[in-house]
Amino acid sequence: MIGATGQIGSELTQALRERYGHSHVVAGWHIKPLSPDVQGSGPGAFVDCCRMKTLEQTVRKYRIKTIYHLAAVLSAKGETNPLQAWENNMKGLINVLEMARQHGCSVFFPSSIGTFGPSTPLINTPQDTIQRPGTIYGISKVAGELFCDYYHKKYGVDARGLRYPGIISNVTLPGGGTTDYAVEIFYRAIRSGKYTCYLKAGTYLDMMYMPDAISAAVSLMEADGNRLKHRNAYNVSAMSFDPEALAEEIRKHIPNFVMSYKIDPVRQAIADSWPEKMNDSAARKEWGWSARYNIKTMTRDMIRILSARLAPKLCGELLQIR
Repeated sequence: MIGATGQIGSELTQALRERYGHSHVVAGWHIKPLSPDVQGSGPGAFVDCCRMKTLEQTVRKYRIKTIYHLAAVLSAKGETNPLQAWENNMKGLINVLEMARQHGCSVFFPSSIGTFGPSTPLINTPQDTIQRPGTIYGISKVAGELFCDYYHKKYGVDARGLRYPGIISNVTLPGGGTTDYAVEIFYRAIRSGKYTCYLKAGTYLDMMYMPDAISAAVSLMEADGNRLKHRNAYNVSAMSFDPEALAEEIRKHIPNFVMSYKIDPVRQAIADSWPEKMNDSAARKEWGWSARYNIKTMTRDMIRILSARLAPKLCGELLQIR
């Protein structure tokens, strides 16, 4: 697992350990150290995917057969230093694909709704469509999808991937993405009953709860490869909402919650170019994808878990989980 300290990687690492055995899943870290839970539940290794030597040492030492490559500079953060984001995102993936070619590994590569742009149909976004993103993150993800396809067709590397929507987690804090508000809002709602949103009302985006994101990755990698026509990368979808709809759902549990707006023009422009809802019929047909959570069940679960962790005193008084 490369990127085991990130939002998806930290939780996917634990899910894979529970499924395949704790000693069989190596948590790769680079800049940020592993969390105590991840560090204590199985092997870990320093892996700078931009340096082939550290990557190859880990693959050889642990006899890696499948690489989950989740290390990336995200959308909003990437715009602060586009050249560095491109270097990190692309060099890391190419090194991973080379390792997979040389050592016979399978590769999971997460792509994103960030691969789409203003010229893409934003509602019911097709699996195969125009991809002209306006961020360096999106550009690197489109290139990554193509590189994975290339290595599969030319070298037979079993590379597979998903186009994730915005991911909502109750464990790991977000790390510089455009959809981070959908996680931040829960923390602020529970702690103070107030939140200032950087995206405007009416900004509908495709979103997914972390348990579904993990399920999608595992299901795809376990699927019969002969059934996979698209491989890199499948649209996967779960729910679509705007900030107001999420705030209203939160008020069902925290009635006095108040949300205001202070628009961030950079993140707003990015969000406006992303799909409201992707068509994930190819994933459903080719490997049986189906999401479990919608906005109602996700909100209920987020508040239940975070309220117990962040504000136990509020559980009986303000948070009426139905």
